[in-house]
Amino acid sequence: MKKGIHPEYFSTTIRCACGSIIETKSTKKDQAVEICSKCHPFFTGKQKLVDSEGRVERFKKKYGLE
Repeated sequence: MKKGIHPEYFSTTIRCACGSIIETKSTKKDQAVEICSKCHPFFTGKQKLVDSEGRVERFKKKYGLE
């Protein structure tokens, strides 16, 4: 590898909102994510709605789905 053109490589900790902690290597130091492979619906097979503005409740109320 050529010297001086590559970014530094760190040991890093990735923390998910679900509480999962992953130790890995990256060019960035500690990171925080909202969804990881332990809580993502594609990997778990469970549907999980991430609704930060109440859109689902407003939709259900508007169309009488509750």
